[in-house]
Amino acid sequence: MSRLYLIFLFCILSGASFGQDQLKKYLDFAKEQYDKGDYYYALEYYKKAMELDSATVDIVWNLAETYRAYKDYRKAEFYYKKVYEKESSRIYPNSLLYVGLMQKQNGKYDEALDTFKKAKKKYYKDKKSYRYKKAKQEVASTVWARSAIRDTADVSLEPLPPSVNTPNSEFGHGIYNSVLYFSSLRADSISEREEVYTMGYHTLLYQSNIENNQFEESSKIDDLVKDAMNTGNGTFSLDGQRFYFSRCTEQGYNYRCKIMVAQYANDKWTYIDSLGELINEPGANTTMPCIAELEGNETLIFASNREDSKGGLDLYYSQIKNGNQFGKVRAIKTLNSIENDVTPWWDAENNRLYFSSPWEDGFGGYDVFYSQFNGRFEKPVNAGLPVNSPANDLYYFKDVDTGYVTTNRLGVLYSKNPTCCSDIFALKPPAQPVIPTPEETLEDLMKRLPVTLYFHNDCPNPKTRAITTDVNYIDSYDEYTAMLDKYKKEYSNGLSGEKAEEAKEDIESFFVEYVDQGVKDLEVFRDLLLKELDKGAKINLTVKGFASPLAKTDYNVNLTKRRIASLVNYMYEYNGGVFADYIDDTAENGGKVVFSEVPFGEYTADQTTSDNPNDVQKSVYSRAAAKERKIEIQSVSYLDEDTVFALVTDQALVDVGAKKRGDLIKTTFQVKNKSTEPISINNIRIPCECTKAEMEKTELAPGESTNVTMEIDTEELIGFMVKSIYLQVEGFDEELRLYISSEISD
Repeated sequence: MSRLYLIFLFCILSGASFGQDQLKKYLDFAKEQYDKGDYYYALEYYKKAMELDSATVDIVWNLAETYRAYKDYRKAEFYYKKVYEKESSRIYPNSLLYVGLMQKQNGKYDEALDTFKKAKKKYYKDKKSYRYKKAKQEVASTVWARSAIRDTADVSLEPLPPSVNTPNSEFGHGIYNSVLYFSSLRADSISEREEVYTMGYHTLLYQSNIENNQFEESSKIDDLVKDAMNTGNGTFSLDGQRFYFSRCTEQGYNYRCKIMVAQYANDKWTYIDSLGELINEPGANTTMPCIAELEGNETLIFASNREDSKGGLDLYYSQIKNGNQFGKVRAIKTLNSIENDVTPWWDAENNRLYFSSPWEDGFGGYDVFYSQFNGRFEKPVNAGLPVNSPANDLYYFKDVDTGYVTTNRLGVLYSKNPTCCSDIFALKPPAQPVIPTPEETLEDLMKRLPVTLYFHNDCPNPKTRAITTDVNYIDSYDEYTAMLDKYKKEYSNGLSGEKAEEAKEDIESFFVEYVDQGVKDLEVFRDLLLKELDKGAKINLTVKGFASPLAKTDYNVNLTKRRIASLVNYMYEYNGGVFADYIDDTAENGGKVVFSEVPFGEYTADQTTSDNPNDVQKSVYSRAAAKERKIEIQSVSYLDEDTVFALVTDQALVDVGAKKRGDLIKTTFQVKNKSTEPISINNIRIPCECTKAEMEKTELAPGESTNVTMEIDTEELIGFMVKSIYLQVEGFDEELRLYISSEISD
């Protein structure tokens, strides 16, 4: 756009009357610029239109849309809220969804979660629609982000120097033979108002030589330039003799691309040609080539919106034979979603495919994910912080020990909008490894606590008083989540219309926020724990049990012991038994993990939860009851020595049933020294003044037992109660808890 044209247009607009005609001119010009992708000028004239008419929801919507396209998430959130306040998604159905997406990209996860849950309920009548599916996915994704925000890798994040990054947009593709290849959206001349004065404003491929770890001044790869075309996404063949890249035409601000190939020798690109229609399907956008070696075969991986794509750009691959023959194109089904799945990069060292998507569990916008390849592509894993952020993070690649990501997070170079444009950042490991203290090595594990796992009523192994089980927790989880439809049916029983749908959405939200997220937290904790054990650490995990008050307390204690056992079974069996030696205390490196059980039963259960077995809607299938049926990994600590806590009892809890207020409850427990050394019980800790305790002996020889009497005065007690005493042994931090439960009535 020429400076003369801008001045001329501005004179026409400013000289006209500020009436309806003037407003229409502003809006027409703003839309014209938006369609061209010139969001800065579109904003200027939408704001002028707002000065004349701020009440019309259409104008506010267009302003919000333009701020979103301009990647100004803060202002986009503000104006989407204005739209929703005016029309409650009746005129613009996506308004509430976009409020949530902008909140998430602004890092407001609690607010975003509330918005997505509200959007999911609003869109439930059309469950096949994108907006419902997206709101549902974002509920799970935002719950994940709130948990994952606690973790970050020990790397530094640094933008590449001005020899590469500019106030425009740069996109990194890879480093080959000490040369960085990237693309950039640059113009010959850009003013401080981000006004473009050239028709040559295209994305083109650049290179920057790396000398002594320094990026030299970048230069355009002229051999690959074609008039009025965009180029990008460069990658070399395995032998380095072919260079694959994208060549694109513009459709508005979107691209229609084909994958090209050039011969490369002596710093020259020659014999440039398009790949055939087997790869570049007619009418499709085919782009972002990546070369990998899968099971010994050179393979082209790329993104395309081919006819069979799930939605947007999907990931595909095709084997290459003899350098120019391509096999059948196959979709990578485990990675593709209904949104864009893009920027593939193959990590040959770790046999992983990296890519970016806005669909999977992420921090906001596009996140980087990786998929392990073991004969097939496994489910994607978020690359975590600081690779990812609430902004858009794409084009991940790695060179030696340094990773690179293209992002528009705060810290990029810009002229007006701090998140308008993308730069390339390096993710560097520490210059010198730091040996952490014992406390610091457990910090990552402790940040993941509590890990909370949920169960169906009376599971595993219902209707038994056994304290052990052969059930693996993940099998229990799979059976539990398979019952979601039954939970929705039972929980909404007796309701109709919106009330019934709200009940169904409420219980489904519980499964997403709590049950599913518990497994995700467990998987992260599991991997962190294994790293510590592989270093030879001796670790104690304290696992507490809970239950809904549907059964008697002593029954629930045994039930929670079975639930804790199912967790131990899962760890024991995971990945062919990688934890088995650590649990059995037979690991060659001395590593060990101990599960300290605290089977609390219903002692902290919500007493408003129904305990009527005939009212299954409330006592089994309600959200309140389901939240109580859980176990938690609550603490993690080092085992300072190999000695095991010596004091044990066969029955830590006695349920005395119903009592009248004022009754005196008295129970005797037998405790035993199971160690091979004498011990001294030096104190009985009694939290409640209503409780007294006496002990026959305080010094116990190996194998010797003694009786402990516990007495409770119920004069000031009413309702369900649990009272405890704690026996403390000299030389141990651990305590033996003994407790009595009862239902006290007047």
